[in-house]
Amino acid sequence: MSEHRFTGDELAPLIRQGGSSQGAMVFECFTPGISSILANAGAQFVIHDMEHTGLGFESLKWLFASARGLPIAPMVRVPRNQYSYIARALDLGARGVMVPMVESAAQAFDMVQASRYPPHGRRGAAFGFAQCDYQTGDLEQLMAGYHKRTLLIAQIETERGLEALDAIAAIDGIDVLWLGHFDLSNFMGIAGQFDHPAFDEAFRRVAEVASRHGKTAGFMASSAAWIARAQEAGYRMIAAGTDTGILQAGFAHLIDVMQNPQEAKA
Repeated sequence: MSEHRFTGDELAPLIRQGGSSQGAMVFECFTPGISSILANAGAQFVIHDMEHTGLGFESLKWLFASARGLPIAPMVRVPRNQYSYIARALDLGARGVMVPMVESAAQAFDMVQASRYPPHGRRGAAFGFAQCDYQTGDLEQLMAGYHKRTLLIAQIETERGLEALDAIAAIDGIDVLWLGHFDLSNFMGIAGQFDHPAFDEAFRRVAEVASRHGKTAGFMASSAAWIARAQEAGYRMIAAGTDTGILQAGFAHLIDVMQNPQEAKA
């Protein structure tokens, strides 16, 4: 019997059932091969960033298409909490949407409404296009299936989001509380001080509140030390990043070997 092959549609159910998942965040390498590269590396998901990168919907549609048939869930961080961003990303085939700077229960509720069809939300219907792999079927079954496979990620990255953490986590439909460490430290007045006791308390609190509400805590880790810290605190959805930093470090290592061959042999 062949081993089960993970599919992108399985990510959301896995997370909701208390499972762990590893993936990547992409900020620059928006190429047709990135989904295959990451899947081959063992990533179960990829989050393409629209907030800071200039990535547009036409390119995003192309990136999602490149993930079809691969054991990876293509997702996106939209620029802001707007219906036109969230619903359009889902129409293009996103298996999950991350929304930055969520600061209240009302904002979390708006995320859910934009991603769910009636009677569970206010999302407009468009079937037979990209999210459906250009196929049609029973509409009730299609909508139920899209609700099941869609992961909603609320980023906690401001002092206001931290204050409203319990209220945000209590919103039905929010699956992941994702700590944005750089912004959070900035808004806490301790920019980049990730060893500061106040930041460490906030870091642990996000994971604790997520667990208490039956949700998952998420984080982007840029080093083995960050991965260990996040896992120890209870984060179960971790993305490797940034792609720019990883790529530069890899090239820098080999170029250093070229420039200092004797040291490399030692």
